[in-house]
Amino acid sequence: MDNYKQVKRVLWTILVANLVVAGLKVIIGTAIKSAGMTADGFHSLTDGSSNIVGLIGIHLASKPVDEDHPYGHGKFEMMAALFIAVMLFLMGAKVVIDGIGRLINPVEPEITVQSLLILVVTLCVNIFVCIYEHAKGKRLGSKILISDSMHTRSDIYISIGVLAALAGIRLGLPPVIDPIASFIVSGFIFHAAYEILADNGGILLDKAVVDTESIKNIALSFESVKDVHDIRSRGSEADLYIDMHIMTRPDMSVEESHELIHDIEEKLRADINKSVQLIAHIEPYEA
Repeated sequence: MDNYKQVKRVLWTILVANLVVAGLKVIIGTAIKSAGMTADGFHSLTDGSSNIVGLIGIHLASKPVDEDHPYGHGKFEMMAALFIAVMLFLMGAKVVIDGIGRLINPVEPEITVQSLLILVVTLCVNIFVCIYEHAKGKRLGSKILISDSMHTRSDIYISIGVLAALAGIRLGLPPVIDPIASFIVSGFIFHAAYEILADNGGILLDKAVVDTESIKNIALSFESVKDVHDIRSRGSEADLYIDMHIMTRPDMSVEESHELIHDIEEKLRADINKSVQLIAHIEPYEA
């Protein structure tokens, strides 16, 4: 529960930073008639929108276990991340359409040194946001923070591309490179959406999280364990479930078996992930 509170604080901090960055890019991009910078600004605006979606998802995910949800509400965090991916796909499509319009009716951006400097400043803010959010996401085991940092990471590459296009136009290159830059923007948006979709979709579909051989080797490191099979894992780094069938000598008491399972679980937590919850089915082993 404390993790969710920390994630909320991070999201609020990032939301403010993203809204400032997005506002600056959209205002300046519109003023200088740059399709690339304006597209980059709207992409940054989706960062703020994704923070709001993340806050809603975290609020729902932090609800305690109840009778209808014995495993808790943690998957709301992944659902929020998937919603962010959908938002990115839609925004990417809009950027492509706007870029095509600029190709048909080209407009030469009015580039100033001040606009380039502001773009550099927003780029630095994005770099800080990405590093800070990803580090917090890893430390707290939060998928929504990691997904959002992946989104922000794409902003960094996009801003570099837009900055290069505007600098090129100022140095004498044709204005057509600006809408081309907006197409590159859309490519990064689509890629970020795909990464978020693939990462969080696997959790919702109970994709295996841990290599079965690693789990098997840990279990077999106990002398009482003679064999292991039907190993499965699911969940996320912050909420990891492992179940398996463990074969032991037939004369083990219930108390001994119970203690063995706890010892294996503690070993899994130490070697793989501290959030591991183990469910084991004990079977008698016959040589």
